Amino acid sequence: MSGWAGRPNVLITSAARKVLLVRAFRRALAAVGDGSVLAADINPLSPALFEADRASVIPRSDDPGFVEALLDLCAAEGVGLVVPTRDEELPILAEARDRFAAVGTLVLVSGAEAVATCLDKVRFGAAVAAAGLATPPTVGDHATAPLPAFVKPRTGKGGRGATRVDSRRELEAAVAAIAGEAIVQELVDAPECTIDVFIDLEGRPISSVPRERIVVVAGESVVSRTIRDPELNAETLRLCGSIGLVGHLTVQAFRTPDRILFIEINPRYGGAANLGFEAGARTPEFAVRMARGETVEPRLEAYEVGLTMLRYSNDRFVRAGDLAAIARPSSAGEIGS
Repeated sequence: MSGWAGRPNVLITSAARKVLLVRAFRRALAAVGDGSVLAADINPLSPALFEADRASVIPRSDDPGFVEALLDLCAAEGVGLVVPTRDEELPILAEARDRFAAVGTLVLVSGAEAVATCLDKVRFGAAVAAAGLATPPTVGDHATAPLPAFVKPRTGKGGRGATRVDSRRELEAAVAAIAGEAIVQELVDAPECTIDVFIDLEGRPISSVPRERIVVVAGESVVSRTIRDPELNAETLRLCGSIGLVGHLTVQAFRTPDRILFIEINPRYGGAANLGFEAGARTPEFAVRMARGETVEPRLEAYEVGLTMLRYSNDRFVRAGDLAAIARPSSAGEIGS
């Protein structure tokens, strides 16, 4: 608790358009009684910057000074919890999380090996098999793949490069369009579910909220509904535990009456995580309490079933003075929202 007293604030990196996530962490800090939310991004026109208590323009994650810039920002702003939200920064911060911990800041990210497993679909498939679970069957020889099939890149996010193919010509074109290794799988015609999971630093499952993805646009769920599925929850927690993941996790799987096929795990907050928060699994508050050194008790069944989320866009209007403040950050890169 003494470390948190000196560093009571939360930093959300790659904030971009994650306005609802910023709001969720502001509610979490209000629930524990103190602290501010800082949002950081490379783009000064990121909407979430204007939703935070304070904001910062930071280097790209592939910049050699990225980690040092975050460490300096955490020290200057009293940040006790860093919440990374972009795949590309996860391996970097996983490798550096001990450096942050040494100065009293928790980075909400799994270990480097666990992150690498989730970001590589071949490694992920092997991890699923090692846990005694299943993924959509992968075809070794593209030329003999049964059609229709599904083609996706070995690494990637948001459904980029992933497509259904119905002919040999489409399959060859889809494989050729992928920069890097392509994975060809049998097409699965089944409902797709996402499970929002939270696991504490000791590997204890705290919450698990499965939801049916009813409408998906560009890889993101825009209409979802929470469901009750004990078997899906149990297998999901088994897989996450086997890989060694912690924090908030976004797990995706196909669900039929007689089988569960895991597609991927994004070891971070996903775009539709707000449904789980509203259903009762307020994982931003769990994360804040964990950073404070508190023990968070499991609440695996404590969520509302049948809650439907309808996502839509919104507009934010920013005055010239606020834009100017973002465009002219101080030497530390910090601005006021």
